[in-house]
Amino acid sequence: MEELAQKAGITVRTLRFYRERKLIPPPRREGRIAWYDEDHLARLRTIAALLERGHTLSGIAELAEAFDHGRDVGELLGLGAPTEETPVRLSPEELADVFAGQATSENLAASLDLGYLATDGSDIVHISRRLLETSAALVREGIPLADILSAARRVREHADALAELFTDVVLTADRTPEDLQRLRPLAKSVVEAELSMALDRRLQKRP
Repeated sequence: MEELAQKAGITVRTLRFYRERKLIPPPRREGRIAWYDEDHLARLRTIAALLERGHTLSGIAELAEAFDHGRDVGELLGLGAPTEETPVRLSPEELADVFAGQATSENLAASLDLGYLATDGSDIVHISRRLLETSAALVREGIPLADILSAARRVREHADALAELFTDVVLTADRTPEDLQRLRPLAKSVVEAELSMALDRRLQKRP
Protein backbone atom coordinates (compact mmCIF):
# COMPACT_ATOMS: atom_id res chain seq x y z
CA MET A 1 0.00 0.00 0.00
CA GLU A 2 2.83 2.39 0.85
CA GLU A 3 4.56 1.68 -2.46
CA LEU A 4 1.34 2.26 -4.42
CA ALA A 5 0.62 5.51 -2.57
CA GLN A 6 4.14 6.75 -3.24
CA LYS A 7 3.94 5.98 -6.98
CA ALA A 8 0.53 7.67 -7.19
CA GLY A 9 1.74 10.75 -5.31
CA ILE A 10 -0.80 10.47 -2.50
CA THR A 11 -0.69 9.59 1.18
CA VAL A 12 -1.47 6.14 2.56
CA ARG A 13 -4.34 7.75 4.46
CA THR A 14 -5.82 9.02 1.18
CA LEU A 15 -5.38 5.60 -0.39
CA ARG A 16 -7.22 3.96 2.50
CA PHE A 17 -10.01 6.52 2.08
CA TYR A 18 -10.27 5.69 -1.64
CA ARG A 19 -10.50 1.99 -0.78
CA GLU A 20 -13.26 2.64 1.75
CA ARG A 21 -15.19 4.63 -0.85
CA LYS A 22 -14.63 1.76 -3.35
CA LEU A 23 -12.92 4.10 -5.78
CA ILE A 24 -10.33 1.40 -6.44
CA PRO A 25 -10.84 -2.37 -6.58
CA PRO A 26 -9.57 -4.49 -3.68
CA PRO A 27 -6.02 -5.86 -3.88
CA ARG A 28 -5.14 -9.44 -4.61
CA ARG A 29 -4.38 -11.18 -1.33
CA GLU A 30 -1.92 -13.93 -0.51
CA GLY A 31 -2.33 -14.69 3.16
CA ARG A 32 -1.79 -11.42 5.01
CA ILE A 33 -0.09 -9.75 2.02
CA ALA A 34 -2.10 -7.40 -0.23
CA TRP A 35 -0.79 -7.02 -3.76
CA TYR A 36 -1.57 -3.98 -5.93
CA ASP A 37 -0.75 -3.77 -9.64
CA GLU A 38 -0.61 -1.36 -12.58
CA ASP A 39 -4.40 -1.31 -12.90
CA HIS A 40 -4.66 0.13 -9.39
CA LEU A 41 -2.05 2.77 -10.21
CA ALA A 42 -3.86 3.66 -13.45
CA ARG A 43 -7.13 4.04 -11.54
CA LEU A 44 -5.49 6.36 -9.00
CA ARG A 45 -4.03 8.50 -11.78
CA THR A 46 -7.46 8.65 -13.41
CA ILE A 47 -8.99 9.78 -10.10
CA ALA A 48 -6.38 12.53 -9.83
CA ALA A 49 -7.09 13.69 -13.39
CA LEU A 50 -10.85 13.74 -12.79
CA LEU A 51 -10.42 15.71 -9.56
CA GLU A 52 -8.36 18.26 -11.47
CA ARG A 53 -11.24 18.58 -13.97
CA GLY A 54 -13.65 19.44 -11.17
CA HIS A 55 -15.37 16.09 -10.62
CA THR A 56 -16.43 15.31 -7.05
CA LEU A 57 -15.44 12.12 -5.24
CA SER A 58 -19.08 11.04 -5.21
CA GLY A 59 -19.26 11.43 -8.98
CA ILE A 60 -15.96 9.58 -9.43
CA ALA A 61 -17.28 6.75 -7.23
CA GLU A 62 -20.30 6.42 -9.54
CA LEU A 63 -17.99 6.36 -12.57
CA ALA A 64 -15.85 3.67 -10.95
CA GLU A 65 -18.90 1.54 -10.23
CA ALA A 66 -20.12 1.94 -13.80
CA PHE A 67 -16.74 0.91 -15.21
CA ASP A 68 -16.34 -2.01 -12.82
CA HIS A 69 -19.73 -3.37 -13.92
CA GLY A 70 -19.10 -2.78 -17.62
CA ARG A 71 -19.53 -5.55 -20.14
CA ASP A 72 -16.58 -7.67 -21.18
CA VAL A 73 -14.93 -6.42 -24.37
CA GLY A 74 -15.32 -9.77 -26.07
CA GLU A 75 -19.04 -9.75 -25.30
CA LEU A 76 -19.35 -6.16 -26.47
CA LEU A 77 -17.70 -6.84 -29.82
CA GLY A 78 -19.66 -10.00 -30.45
CA LEU A 79 -16.76 -12.48 -30.07
CA GLY A 80 -15.80 -12.41 -33.71
CA ALA A 81 -19.23 -11.70 -35.19
CA PRO A 82 -19.02 -9.96 -38.59
CA THR A 83 -18.94 -6.21 -38.27
CA GLU A 84 -17.94 -3.19 -40.29
CA GLU A 85 -17.35 -1.08 -37.19
CA THR A 86 -13.90 -0.22 -35.87
CA PRO A 87 -13.54 -0.22 -32.07
CA VAL A 88 -11.70 2.67 -30.42
CA ARG A 89 -9.58 2.35 -27.29
CA LEU A 90 -9.42 5.42 -25.03
CA SER A 91 -8.28 6.39 -21.57
CA PRO A 92 -10.93 7.89 -19.23
CA GLU A 93 -9.23 11.27 -19.68
CA GLU A 94 -9.42 11.02 -23.48
CA LEU A 95 -13.10 10.08 -23.29
CA ALA A 96 -13.77 13.13 -21.08
CA ASP A 97 -12.02 15.34 -23.65
CA VAL A 98 -14.01 13.87 -26.55
CA PHE A 99 -17.32 14.76 -24.93
CA ALA A 100 -16.30 18.15 -23.56
CA GLY A 101 -16.98 17.41 -19.91
CA GLN A 102 -20.28 15.57 -20.51
CA ALA A 103 -18.84 12.14 -19.66
CA THR A 104 -20.86 12.06 -16.43
CA SER A 105 -21.57 8.92 -14.45
CA GLU A 106 -25.16 8.90 -15.76
CA ASN A 107 -24.08 9.19 -19.40
CA LEU A 108 -21.37 6.56 -18.99
CA ALA A 109 -23.82 4.18 -17.35
CA ALA A 110 -26.25 4.73 -20.25
CA SER A 111 -23.44 4.07 -22.76
CA LEU A 112 -22.48 0.87 -20.95
CA ASP A 113 -26.11 -0.24 -20.95
CA LEU A 114 -26.41 0.42 -24.69
CA GLY A 115 -23.25 -1.58 -25.30
CA TYR A 116 -21.33 1.38 -26.72
CA LEU A 117 -18.64 1.16 -24.04
CA ALA A 118 -16.79 -1.59 -22.23
CA THR A 119 -13.75 -1.65 -19.99
CA ASP A 120 -10.51 -3.47 -20.69
CA GLY A 121 -8.12 -3.06 -17.77
CA SER A 122 -7.60 0.66 -17.28
CA ASP A 123 -8.81 1.47 -20.82
CA ILE A 124 -12.28 2.10 -22.23
CA VAL A 125 -13.31 0.57 -25.56
CA HIS A 126 -15.99 2.21 -27.72
CA ILE A 127 -17.59 -0.26 -30.07
CA SER A 128 -17.69 2.04 -33.12
CA ARG A 129 -15.43 4.84 -34.29
CA ARG A 130 -18.25 6.15 -36.50
CA LEU A 131 -20.69 6.37 -33.60
CA LEU A 132 -18.07 7.95 -31.35
CA GLU A 133 -17.15 10.61 -33.90
CA THR A 134 -20.80 11.31 -34.75
CA SER A 135 -21.78 11.65 -31.09
CA ALA A 136 -18.84 13.95 -30.43
CA ALA A 137 -19.79 16.13 -33.43
CA LEU A 138 -23.37 16.45 -32.15
CA VAL A 139 -22.06 17.45 -28.69
CA ARG A 140 -19.90 20.12 -30.33
CA GLU A 141 -23.07 21.42 -32.01
CA GLY A 142 -24.56 21.99 -28.57
CA ILE A 143 -26.74 18.90 -28.28
CA PRO A 144 -26.50 17.36 -24.77
CA LEU A 145 -24.95 13.91 -24.67
CA ALA A 146 -27.84 12.68 -22.52
CA ASP A 147 -30.27 13.57 -25.32
CA ILE A 148 -28.07 11.85 -27.90
CA LEU A 149 -27.98 8.64 -25.85
CA SER A 150 -31.73 8.76 -25.30
CA ALA A 151 -32.25 9.08 -29.06
CA ALA A 152 -29.71 6.31 -29.65
CA ARG A 153 -31.84 3.92 -27.64
CA ARG A 154 -34.82 4.63 -29.92
CA VAL A 155 -32.63 4.37 -33.02
CA ARG A 156 -31.44 0.97 -31.78
CA GLU A 157 -35.02 -0.28 -31.59
CA HIS A 158 -35.79 0.88 -35.15
CA ALA A 159 -32.48 -0.48 -36.47
CA ASP A 160 -33.18 -3.89 -34.95
CA ALA A 161 -36.60 -3.89 -36.61
CA LEU A 162 -35.10 -2.94 -39.99
CA ALA A 163 -32.43 -5.64 -39.68
CA GLU A 164 -35.10 -8.23 -38.88
CA LEU A 165 -37.17 -7.10 -41.87
CA PHE A 166 -34.22 -7.32 -44.26
CA THR A 167 -33.20 -10.71 -42.87
CA ASP A 168 -36.71 -12.08 -43.39
CA VAL A 169 -36.71 -10.82 -47.00
CA VAL A 170 -33.28 -12.21 -47.89
CA LEU A 171 -33.13 -15.49 -45.98
CA THR A 172 -35.65 -17.44 -48.02
CA ALA A 173 -35.39 -21.19 -48.41
CA ASP A 174 -32.68 -21.04 -51.07
CA ARG A 175 -30.42 -18.41 -49.42
CA THR A 176 -27.87 -18.63 -46.62
CA PRO A 177 -26.40 -16.27 -43.97
CA GLU A 178 -23.49 -15.77 -46.37
CA ASP A 179 -25.95 -14.25 -48.83
CA LEU A 180 -27.20 -11.94 -46.07
CA GLN A 181 -23.66 -10.78 -45.41
CA ARG A 182 -23.03 -10.25 -49.15
CA LEU A 183 -26.23 -8.23 -49.61
CA ARG A 184 -25.97 -6.05 -46.50
CA PRO A 185 -24.67 -3.02 -48.48
CA LEU A 186 -28.01 -3.01 -50.33
CA ALA A 187 -29.89 -2.84 -47.02
CA LYS A 188 -27.74 0.11 -45.94
CA SER A 189 -28.43 1.90 -49.23
CA VAL A 190 -32.19 1.50 -48.80
CA VAL A 191 -32.11 2.79 -45.22
CA GLU A 192 -29.88 5.75 -46.13
CA ALA A 193 -32.11 6.75 -49.07
CA GLU A 194 -35.33 6.42 -47.05
CA LEU A 195 -33.86 8.43 -44.15
CA SER A 196 -32.72 11.14 -46.57
CA MET A 197 -36.21 11.41 -48.07
CA ALA A 198 -37.82 11.37 -44.62
CA LEU A 199 -35.62 14.31 -43.58
CA ASP A 200 -36.68 16.13 -46.75
CA ARG A 201 -40.31 15.64 -45.81
CA ARG A 202 -39.67 16.91 -42.31
CA LEU A 203 -37.94 20.02 -43.61
CA GLN A 204 -40.77 20.73 -46.04
CA LYS A 205 -43.32 20.63 -43.20
CA ARG A 206 -41.45 23.16 -41.07
CA PRO A 207 -42.68 26.77 -41.35
